[in-house]
Amino acid sequence: MRRWPVDHRRRGRRRLSSWIWFLLASFSVAGLVLFMVQHRHHQQDPSHPILERDTRVENVSPPRLNFTEEITSASSFSRQLSEQVTLAKAYVFIAKEHNNLHLAWELSSKIRSCQFLLSKAAMRGQPISLDEAKPIISGLSALIYKAQDAHYDIATTMMTMKSHIQALEERANAATVQTTIFGQLVAEALPKSLHCVMIKLTSDWLIEPSRHELADENRNSPRLVDNNLYHFCIFSDNVIATSVVVNSTVSNADHPKQLVFHIVTNQVSYKAMQAWFLSNDFKGSAIEIRSIEEFSWLNASYSPVVKQLLDTDARAYYFGEQTSQDTIGEPKVRNPKYLSLLNHLRFYIPEIYPQLEKIVFLDDDVVVQKDLTPLFSLDLHGNVNGAVETCLEAFHRYYKYLNFSNPLISSKFDPQACGWAFGMNVFDLIAWRKANVTDRYHYWQEQNRERTLWKLGTLPPGLLSFYGLTEPLDRRWHVLGLGYDVNIDNRLIETAAVIHYNGNMKPWLKLAIGRYKPFWLKFLNSSHPYLQDCVTA
Repeated sequence: MRRWPVDHRRRGRRRLSSWIWFLLASFSVAGLVLFMVQHRHHQQDPSHPILERDTRVENVSPPRLNFTEEITSASSFSRQLSEQVTLAKAYVFIAKEHNNLHLAWELSSKIRSCQFLLSKAAMRGQPISLDEAKPIISGLSALIYKAQDAHYDIATTMMTMKSHIQALEERANAATVQTTIFGQLVAEALPKSLHCVMIKLTSDWLIEPSRHELADENRNSPRLVDNNLYHFCIFSDNVIATSVVVNSTVSNADHPKQLVFHIVTNQVSYKAMQAWFLSNDFKGSAIEIRSIEEFSWLNASYSPVVKQLLDTDARAYYFGEQTSQDTIGEPKVRNPKYLSLLNHLRFYIPEIYPQLEKIVFLDDDVVVQKDLTPLFSLDLHGNVNGAVETCLEAFHRYYKYLNFSNPLISSKFDPQACGWAFGMNVFDLIAWRKANVTDRYHYWQEQNRERTLWKLGTLPPGLLSFYGLTEPLDRRWHVLGLGYDVNIDNRLIETAAVIHYNGNMKPWLKLAIGRYKPFWLKFLNSSHPYLQDCVTA
């Protein structure tokens, strides 16, 4: 039987066209459909500022075209044009790669004509007619055939497309890194309204000397060292966030007058912090405000963190310029907040409060929803730290935070040990002093001078320092993730004693997760004139 001759070039072109369509269809067609859907949405929106429609005309107008259905219909000219555009775009890249600039220009010109016709059809709401489509389809088909005839080498074309895909992936990765960095910048920046409140409060402190005397009286109160009362510590430079923590705690306490709050801030925020807490009532609870600069013993000769802060290389690492290669792996590693003294002050609680026996540590991004005084009667079984464990998921085990390829870590710790959370912790300070936890912390900070044991944060050194000294608490005491996880069960939030907005989406920022923000706003004194003035301004 006679065999007909096989045209290998034509078969190769068909395979090439199919392969390129498979690669690019999802990008080009989806993008075009999205554009048309958005355009149609604007057309249907009577409040859109560009549209001023006469409803009388609409009542007699024929039904408008559903362009999404049109462009996905196998029999429509719109579908045929969009597929040709996808294929033509691929050959534009190939033609440029082979320095065939005239062909690339011709293809680009036809692509623009085709896109214009598709946009016109979407705007007018009528399908593309044969008379409109025929010249463009014929011209584009001829150019695509010309491109196929000139560049039919499948191997070369596949390599070219592969390089373009790789370039697109690199751009996508770079965009992801940029998004992370920009998100951190937004999270770290103080909103203008809060900055305005800080300025007004600082001004009040400076022009009213009587407040200074009242602050001195508060600092000398015997309640601050009374171990029969319930003591809480907060280390923050955010006045409003700290206020919400204190207000939510006293609002849910059975006996708020038995609560004592020890707040440490920095020199910049000290005046505003004093003015705010002296001018607001917190149900008779005792509040002490101190500045970290008062702790003269917290110096480079004693604290490795202070030494790192003064070290030129460490400052360059955290505060210097970053290259794109530096940020590809872990953009948040270089966040300067991880070298903040306020952030590391939690490891010096026994030194700051030498007369206290037990204290509850609260981060400034938490909201208290239950009475926390029962925490002080919990049996920690001789342990130092009472905390909620976070290893319900595999991510929160020791091997995820620490470098177990280093023998110093692998020889002393179990990689499968369960992690726990800072943010709401009850500390037995007597057991802390007995176990020399601060010395442990100093040891591990010294060992991590080159950042080889862990990369960032206070949790990794906390896991090392409190290893074998942590008592797991009921999960309902502390629910985390409200600063990044949009899928937390409402029932879990409602039954939690403390909810924690850990993550970049803090409740005082515009990028906060909307469904969680009311829990925080509930305890914000929104009626305060400074808050009202600054928000409206």
